[in-house]
Amino acid sequence: MSGFSDHLLGARSSRPRKYRVRPVALILAPIVALIFQLYIPVFVQQFAFLELPLLVTIYFALMRRDPAAGVLIGCSIGLVQDALSQNPLGMFGMVKTLVGYFAAFLSQRLDVENAVMRFGLSFFLFFFHQFFYWVLVRTLLAQNMPLEFGTVLLFGLLNGAVAVPLFALLDRL
Repeated sequence: MSGFSDHLLGARSSRPRKYRVRPVALILAPIVALIFQLYIPVFVQQFAFLELPLLVTIYFALMRRDPAAGVLIGCSIGLVQDALSQNPLGMFGMVKTLVGYFAAFLSQRLDVENAVMRFGLSFFLFFFHQFFYWVLVRTLLAQNMPLEFGTVLLFGLLNGAVAVPLFALLDRL
């Protein structure tokens, strides 16, 4: 392979490096993200596109590099988000559990310290999150919820753009 593809695919030692996350950051960051998700769009409508709990889920799952930890992180953040929203309990829990698993799984195979890779993964996982949520609403709740691909792609790009500096900020914690 070329040097560029080796760098993107994370050509390194046999065991990927796991980051140690302080327990305070692991608890405080999702709480701040959930509060942001709950209150900020009420006052500033322009931030309604931002799915901050999802980005925090992706970050911690990517950095832990352990699918079991990704599942637990996604499930916890999703269930708390469900409890604070008008949604039936478990909808965001199921979706964020899958996102946490896939983020952690992909982090074992890719170099997630690269900003371009972080943007791409955030975009892809946002799209996956929205699509799977749409599927659950249509199948489990039997509600007709439209899926507007243009809006989802635009919001995915915006969330990916927010994810890169957010992940850099969370790296410093």
